[in-house]
Amino acid sequence: MHWAFVLNIVGVVTLVVGLSMSFPLGFALYYRDISISPLFISLLITSGVGLGMHVLFRSARVTTVTHKMGMLIVTLAWLAAGLSGALPYWLGGFASGTDAVFESFSGFTTTGASIMTDIEALPRGLLMWRSLTHWLGGMGIILLSLAILPFLGVGGMQLYKAEVPGPVPDKLRPRIKDTAKTLWKVYLILSVAEAVLLYAGGMDVFNSLCHTFGTLATGGFSPKNTSIAYFDSAYIDGVITVFMLLAGVNFVLHFQLLTGRPLAYWTNPEFRFFAIIAAVFIGLCTFWVWGPNYDHIQTAFRYSSFQIASILTTTGYATADYEIWPPLIQCLLLVCMFIGGCAGSTAGGMKCMRIMILLKSGYREVFRVIHPRAVRPLKMGKRIIKEDVLHGVWGYFILYLVLFVLAWFIVSAMGLDVLTSFAAVLACVSNIGPGLGDVGPTDNYSFVPDEAKWILVLCMVMGRLEIYTVMALLIPEFWKK
Repeated sequence: MHWAFVLNIVGVVTLVVGLSMSFPLGFALYYRDISISPLFISLLITSGVGLGMHVLFRSARVTTVTHKMGMLIVTLAWLAAGLSGALPYWLGGFASGTDAVFESFSGFTTTGASIMTDIEALPRGLLMWRSLTHWLGGMGIILLSLAILPFLGVGGMQLYKAEVPGPVPDKLRPRIKDTAKTLWKVYLILSVAEAVLLYAGGMDVFNSLCHTFGTLATGGFSPKNTSIAYFDSAYIDGVITVFMLLAGVNFVLHFQLLTGRPLAYWTNPEFRFFAIIAAVFIGLCTFWVWGPNYDHIQTAFRYSSFQIASILTTTGYATADYEIWPPLIQCLLLVCMFIGGCAGSTAGGMKCMRIMILLKSGYREVFRVIHPRAVRPLKMGKRIIKEDVLHGVWGYFILYLVLFVLAWFIVSAMGLDVLTSFAAVLACVSNIGPGLGDVGPTDNYSFVPDEAKWILVLCMVMGRLEIYTVMALLIPEFWKK
């Protein structure tokens, strides 16, 4: 393992995180709030450490970034970003060390689980940093830095594979620098479009940016205590619902739309699965809450579509307390938490592609019972699913369940009731944020014991990095030549 090179890249990522603090610092200076000092000091510390690491190890070069090295860089970069991002909360006295780390990792992993009890009491500079961590983490700290990797003398497809959600990331361009530029171009276009639409709907610049960052990253941090419900606007609900769904779709398809291939959406089997799931679940939810919870079907549809889109894309915004909805709908939302968005999106969860492959694999096994000699390859559209991909999906599914059950048992042993611990772990592994029980849409994670918060932070990181990336580092064979 070329440690000097690894630390050089992690230093560059840390430097980028530090420099990004200048954006919320600008808002703090504009509003003259009390977050100026903690943000400025955090910027100096983080940028200084990152620059120091880069200068110290800048001469390190490798001809190829191996898969092992890629996974190590990705994991260490996310840890560096999460710890650096905690400094403004801690230095400003807004949170304890554990709570600051929890809030920071929740932001960068786009989980959106918060320990803040009175969000609106926080200074605006800190609230902007809180939302910006979503936006930076949404497409990945690594993708942000990949554009500059060529200047460090190396390509980075191995890093792209280690960070991008989904079993088989598509290569948009032969060079990783072009791939990063392409994805960020799409990300920026969608971000600007949503911010403008929210501003046109009555939000000020500050709120439109904060909620855009939370939407496109499928994060869910809001500067309001009651989340999107604060605005009580059908227009704002509609705009955010649409962009949450867009953020849950593979960004490759958005790129193909921008290059004149609009049919790419419907010809993609994963998108069709995602669209059908969203439509069916919204329809069921609308029908079930119409009457018991809402008198008019338009109102039922408005709140149902928002909550289904929010949970299915693992965003976590809320316009209603779905814990008072019928139990069937709460079960439906739990299913949404498990499924998640599409591969190659900013959403979390198992991903629709994996769910489809598992369902197809299960059906094939039943078919083989009836026709034991039949040869039936698995297909995703017109593409045959290779056996190594199938094994990888099943392996991920097993590790996902093992991580979930183990963390559920540990968190339950720390005093949380069965439903709350179940929902909290599922919400963190799937990077959703709000769950059920005491961590529902109107609650927060402040009451969770510190030890349990560290377990949940681990769940966030492993869920965001697709489990394999972090789990591989814990295997002794990883460190052997």
